[in-house]
Amino acid sequence: MTSRVGIERRSRTSGDAVTWLSVYVLLLFFIPSKLVVGALGSAGAPSMIFGLVSLVLWFLFRLWTLLRFENPRRRAQASHEPIRTALWVFLFCVGVTYAMAMSRPISPDEVSPADVALLAAASWTGTLLIAHDGIPSRERLESFLWRLAVCGALLAGLGIIQVLTGQAWVDRISIPGLTVTEVPTLFTRGAFPRPSGTAVHPIEYGVLVTMLLPLALHVAFNQVERGWVRWLPAAALAAVIPLTSSRSAYIGAVIGLVIVMLGWPKMRRRVIALVAVGGIAAMSVVTPNLLNSIVNLFVGAPEDPSVGSRTGSFDVAFQFIAELPLFGRGLGTFLPKYRIFDNQYLGLLVTIGVIGTLAFIALGVVAAITMLRLRRASSDDRTRDLALTLVAAISVGFISLSFFDAFAFPMTMGSLFLLLGVCGALYRLEHDGGAAGSG
Repeated sequence: MTSRVGIERRSRTSGDAVTWLSVYVLLLFFIPSKLVVGALGSAGAPSMIFGLVSLVLWFLFRLWTLLRFENPRRRAQASHEPIRTALWVFLFCVGVTYAMAMSRPISPDEVSPADVALLAAASWTGTLLIAHDGIPSRERLESFLWRLAVCGALLAGLGIIQVLTGQAWVDRISIPGLTVTEVPTLFTRGAFPRPSGTAVHPIEYGVLVTMLLPLALHVAFNQVERGWVRWLPAAALAAVIPLTSSRSAYIGAVIGLVIVMLGWPKMRRRVIALVAVGGIAAMSVVTPNLLNSIVNLFVGAPEDPSVGSRTGSFDVAFQFIAELPLFGRGLGTFLPKYRIFDNQYLGLLVTIGVIGTLAFIALGVVAAITMLRLRRASSDDRTRDLALTLVAAISVGFISLSFFDAFAFPMTMGSLFLLLGVCGALYRLEHDGGAAGSG
């Protein structure tokens, strides 16, 4: 059927939430994570500052709408938006853990990281809320998805260049007013360079591109009005994933593709499966060593020191969890010098306890269930595909948190909270009647 969300007209949209979020994506993706405002230290990443400003603007906007005596029916609907409710529960838990941490004897070098962690959570919240409540129409939502896919493609292109040239390139970037906290370098695994784009580490980069791949595929299959160029983001992201030499990226790609393929027509599934098989066959001919290294990442996993470190972290983590099981020792207070878990869920159990961790997981579960219910209720093919696409993207993000300490990586968490906000926006717009084309 013909979607009612097509590009029906060009509305006047300068200065809306989509423009604001587009600036956020540019800051998040294209300013290297190791460039910060020096005076602010760890809290000085431009994207974090922008997210905090977003939170302030959202509060001002909410205050303004309340003073205008907004439609009571719409206000009642807004108060029951599930993703935002789940967010408030998680933030309440974070606030409780922070207050408890500051009220007990605490090592001085844990205080500043706890403050930064709280600011980071507030920044991600600002982005989520602006997306959730600010995107004005389905047309603008689709425009934002296109921009997000294009930015992902540019990031993928940078990664491909890093692999082909054997240089990081981002170490040459200098921006007035920003300080380099650590000179970016090109990582390697075995004989192969590992791209990291502008991210802190290749594992963050790999998770990010696999989170964006389902969205790029949605754009490619649905935004037909953009012509053949709509396929470029998906092609770029799919091309860079094999080059990441990252188990988390490969697992994430499989998870994301399996979820979106469940909702695709049979013919589309067959075509993508053939493309994937053809890509693997071409890799075995062009770069057989790369294919072998990918296989060895999984076959040789039991002997991999990084895997051994992850499995060995459980005993250490459970010792700390047993001390403060309900609300933990405080977000950000468990420093890398104590232990690097390489598993964010272990880190959350230690820092915000069982209750806080369940609240965080519930945020993702609520978003996924909300999208699945929306998909079941909708008769619009494009809406149904987008809902399942968002389930795939956030599932990749939440599952990938098991493989690294993601809260220390701004691009992953900034993108994940942004996608949660997009889920909320889609839910709100569909319940408001879609508002297609309204500006």
